[in-house]
Amino acid sequence: WGHTHIPLPVILWTDNGLDVFMSSRFVAEGDGHVDRFYHSEKTDVHYTLHASEKQHGDHTITAGSITAEGSDVLDLSITKSVFGMLLIMVLMVWLFGSIARGYKKRGNVAPKGMANALEPLIIFIRDEVAKPAIGHHADKYLPFLLTIFFFTFFANLLGLIPFIGGFNITGTIGVTIVMATLVFLVTNLTGNKHYWAHVLWMPGVPAWVKSIILTPIEIIGLFLKPTVLMIRLTANITAGHIIILAFTSLIFIFGKGGEAAGAGLGIGVFSTAFMIFMYLLELLVAFLQAFVFTLLAALYFGDAKQEAHH
Repeated sequence: WGHTHIPLPVILWTDNGLDVFMSSRFVAEGDGHVDRFYHSEKTDVHYTLHASEKQHGDHTITAGSITAEGSDVLDLSITKSVFGMLLIMVLMVWLFGSIARGYKKRGNVAPKGMANALEPLIIFIRDEVAKPAIGHHADKYLPFLLTIFFFTFFANLLGLIPFIGGFNITGTIGVTIVMATLVFLVTNLTGNKHYWAHVLWMPGVPAWVKSIILTPIEIIGLFLKPTVLMIRLTANITAGHIIILAFTSLIFIFGKGGEAAGAGLGIGVFSTAFMIFMYLLELLVAFLQAFVFTLLAALYFGDAKQEAHH
């Protein structure tokens, strides 16, 4: 915010070995430069952080990429989304570790503090999501479902906190595709004989119908289910941010860069009021999308463990 920023570690592998330093080491050299530079004393390499996309020889250098003079660079630096995920993971380990210790210490006494605040959500996922969807196998999947729910919920809430970097973790397709892949692996690696029989060779159906129609559709469905999970979460989280950004942009569009300050001020009142409403709605969406993702994952697990009916 303003001229204040939080630097992240830059992790580079060059011909001279591993080089780690903070992003705040990059500075502009001279007037009019948009790129930023840093000379590493450790590897004696001069790095350039590119601020815009440009053509360099036979390839294009994208904005935000780092190059080095006389050396190839493999950029292993963490992104803002990765930093946000690590922050949430540390928070969850600390939070639920302290809650677990509190339960062990107090036994059956009513919980206090954070345990008292989060226990309704934990019981809600167990009694209203896991058990109805999975049945007597629910306890086996409950740790995974609780992890998915609280990670998604906290990530959504982190993206709504202003002035700390504008995190958009669950609005990043690379994050949700990993979460959906985990659901896909857990579903299919724990599926029973009845589940796979209905996927690959459904009983009681003519062979030609199974081989030509049903089996291909079921196999495609195996991959469509996690794909739907991924797209739904990413699209819903991104949509809210886009709407808020659009109403912010209306102020500058109607204001015409200061030429029509009155129009900008008028639309600003409307935009601000609607943005406040959208932020309140986003708080609901943060919980709702975490719940929907967890519920659908539980339904997939329930299908995988469903017993044969006679």
